[in-house]
Amino acid sequence: MNLLSRYAECIFWMARYMERAENLARILDVHETFARDTRGATNWFSIVQLNADEKDFFSRHDRPTAEAVIHYYMFDAQNQNSLLSMLRMARENARTLRPWISTEMWAQINVFHNKLLEMSVKDVAAQNLSKVCTWIKEECQTHTGITEGTFYRDQGWYFYQMGKYIERADQTTRLLDIKYHTLLPSPLDVGSTLDVSQWTTVLRCTAGYHAFRRVYPRGMSPTTVAGFMLYNEGFPRSVVMCVRQIDGVLTRMRSRYDLRGGSAAMERVDELLAALLSRPIDAVLRDGLHQYLDWIQLQLSIITTEIAQAFFGVQPPLAVQSQSQ
Repeated sequence: MNLLSRYAECIFWMARYMERAENLARILDVHETFARDTRGATNWFSIVQLNADEKDFFSRHDRPTAEAVIHYYMFDAQNQNSLLSMLRMARENARTLRPWISTEMWAQINVFHNKLLEMSVKDVAAQNLSKVCTWIKEECQTHTGITEGTFYRDQGWYFYQMGKYIERADQTTRLLDIKYHTLLPSPLDVGSTLDVSQWTTVLRCTAGYHAFRRVYPRGMSPTTVAGFMLYNEGFPRSVVMCVRQIDGVLTRMRSRYDLRGGSAAMERVDELLAALLSRPIDAVLRDGLHQYLDWIQLQLSIITTEIAQAFFGVQPPLAVQSQSQ
């Protein structure tokens, strides 16, 4: 049975919303940890900046305090980038997909969403935020495990994988950008105890600390951490690993189902992978990591647009906004 474009789009975006929710929980957890140092209170605004939510945020809040930012990204139903909105959209996509996904997938997403709805502002006060973020990450990982074990391997599986890895690559660049672009404004801090502690936290929030230590048993620097998160092909959340997965999934899906669409997306993915593999981390840091990460995010956005045009029946300028980029 061929997968209708509507279902393909819902599967793709369900995967993205679940991956995005896990990564937002990681980002909030990073900031909760950093907020324990003397400069931490000024860092919450970087979450708003990295999600390009400044205009929307300040339409409802005067200052980017910890309480305001946490509420905005946890419970604000008007904010499309809040965890509540992501889980609602994942659940709505799952509801549409009831004929295609397993009963276990639907039940887990439904219960997860409902438990989040029951939470109050008090439940996510700063002292409780890390615990709540850990719960959210575990629920998202439970979804991943259930999907791996129960989702039938047809066209839908390929769209799920594409959505997951595009989102994961994008979010890895954002986590890296938080540290490199905003959290260490003073060159005097480079190499300090604070600097090493912050890099360690970034690695832990990508579940990458122990993997990093297998490659680099001693020492830690911006070059080694950034290079690991961008280029290490054994790390499941590295950008290169994710782009390789996107390339493989798209190639296999087009071949197995004899699909004519998607050639533009494949070319773009191949170009992105070639550019990543040809650029050493020293050159990236010298020329500007922030600009490089922005460029990667732009390429992933264009790939999403080309996938939407090829498989979801969405035409520009609506392709990128078919759900939520």
